[in-house]
Amino acid sequence: MIERTYNIPLRKEFQKVPRYKRAKKAIIAVKEFLGKHLKQPDHRKIKLGEHLNLEIWKHGIKNPPHHIRVNVKKTDEGVVFAELFGYEIKMPEKKEKKEKKEKKKEEKAGEEKTAKKTTEASPTAENLEKLTVEKPKFEEEETKTEKTGEKTPGKTEQEKKNPQKSKSKKNKSDKGKETSNDKKSASSKKSENKKSKE
Repeated sequence: MIERTYNIPLRKEFQKVPRYKRAKKAIIAVKEFLGKHLKQPDHRKIKLGEHLNLEIWKHGIKNPPHHIRVNVKKTDEGVVFAELFGYEIKMPEKKEKKEKKEKKKEEKAGEEKTAKKTTEASPTAENLEKLTVEKPKFEEEETKTEKTGEKTPGKTEQEKKNPQKSKSKKNKSDKGKETSNDKKSASSKKSENKKSKE
């Protein structure tokens, strides 16, 4: 692990951009400087501390400081942590948290397996109720008709599958019947009229 202190010049860098982007450019300049001096080309592995960030943004985006003094630590993995001079560098401890989470997951998985084994071995009344599934009413009617062999007046299988199509077919057939009935009645009326005239 490497620990160093740097005084980073910012003025030359933030004067290259418009006034309304100066503090952002100062942050980028700090990361570039640390990447160059600590041999870390990946800027995503350079972490700036809270106090350092607040010091750069203290006077707003248009007026960052001209230079800033920084304490730096580089870990063995190559991650660089920087903090304002005079403040302690906070390094995250993610490995311990991950290990704790993995242990908790293993414990939960073990508890679930034992719970499943006990429920499978001795089914209770509640579990049996959950396992049994209620049949819909139309399925019960079908099973009754299959047993008796009788056809009940109701929907056919095609009507159950596509109720809209069956309705439209019925309407068309009804219209055809009405027109043929109308024709018959009209022709019968004509024949009656002829007979009455004679």
